[in-house]
Amino acid sequence: QVHLVESGGGLVQAGGSLRLSCVASGSFFRIDDMAWYRQAPGKQREWVAVYSSGGSINYADSVKGRFTISRDNAKNTVSLQMSSLKPEDTAVYYCFIVVRARNYWGQGTQVTVSS
Repeated sequence: QVHLVESGGGLVQAGGSLRLSCVASGSFFRIDDMAWYRQAPGKQREWVAVYSSGGSINYADSVKGRFTISRDNAKNTVSLQMSSLKPEDTAVYYCFIVVRARNYWGQGTQVTVSS
């Protein structure tokens, strides 16, 4: 079983920064992809960024240049540094990982950006 715990959400003014973190625990040897998704009120969940086990990093166009994803394999963590935040970044952010071809989600952490 795999368990994800996120932290770091909160309220920030437009232009500010926040850092989200996600720690994975459980019975696994390695984690494949690690990613972040978000879901704004009334909208579908959307992909934000991914960091593959091979080291590839990709971002959604909406966050490119403002967000940075990182991972620490020794600590089974993935982080998302968010800068130049905009009100449209307001959403619940979810950590997502793939272990042995199975998908796992965190419980979500709220990020609110005020204008």
